[in-house]
Amino acid sequence: MSVVTTVRAIVARDLSRAVRQKSRLLGGLARPFMWLVLVGAGYNTIAHVEGASSYQAFVFPGLVVMAALFGGMLTAISTVYDREFGMLRLMLASPARVPAVLMGRALAAAAVGFLQGGVVLLFVPLVLSVTASQLAAATAALALGAATSGVLGLLVAAPLRSVENFAGIINVVLFPLLFLSGALYPTAGMPVALRVVARLNPVSYAVDLTRLALGQPAEFGAMRSIVVLGATTVLAFSLTAFIFDPEQRFTFRHGRAKR
Repeated sequence: MSVVTTVRAIVARDLSRAVRQKSRLLGGLARPFMWLVLVGAGYNTIAHVEGASSYQAFVFPGLVVMAALFGGMLTAISTVYDREFGMLRLMLASPARVPAVLMGRALAAAAVGFLQGGVVLLFVPLVLSVTASQLAAATAALALGAATSGVLGLLVAAPLRSVENFAGIINVVLFPLLFLSGALYPTAGMPVALRVVARLNPVSYAVDLTRLALGQPAEFGAMRSIVVLGATTVLAFSLTAFIFDPEQRFTFRHGRAKR
């Protein structure tokens, strides 16, 4: 079985399973729209963000990234599920081995994140006036952010052995990534320590790139955000492969034992 065939089969399987879980998809879409309609409408009366016509206009790029972040990272739970119930062992028995399995999982998670973020992005005319080129740029930014989100979710899932552990840890990871990204409020008013963390947060660059693509003021340049997101994706995938591969961990421990 070739690497391409393995990746294609895993992507098709994970996407088919995600589509069947309609409640999870609808829940992932309801979250950003609830923030936009309920919280955003209230904040419009009390909050003014420099460079944005309204709080809803400011927060919209962040909500697009929110949908992609939750969709991509939560889709990685299938890795833990398959490990717990034995399906992962069958996948790892294929000649393509671990990198192909992880690549398929990462692509499927990115696709789900892109789908959820894309649905939110379709409603941009209700909040912002954008051109076709800006919409295309935002779509490209969303694709990059979704890829990063999927790989980060896979990295969190890699060492876990049960779905219960994933459910507990993923929320501890997801919410800080979101709240310290500038998606829901500017990071400029944060304490210095939190601003430093926000600059180290890859989701900050996904939000900033999407905001820039939609014609809003941004903290970082486009090239800087693209480089950070690309480097984070490659680094997180490499680290996931190292943590996930049981043979690599066994070799490492065995080598230490000999010493």
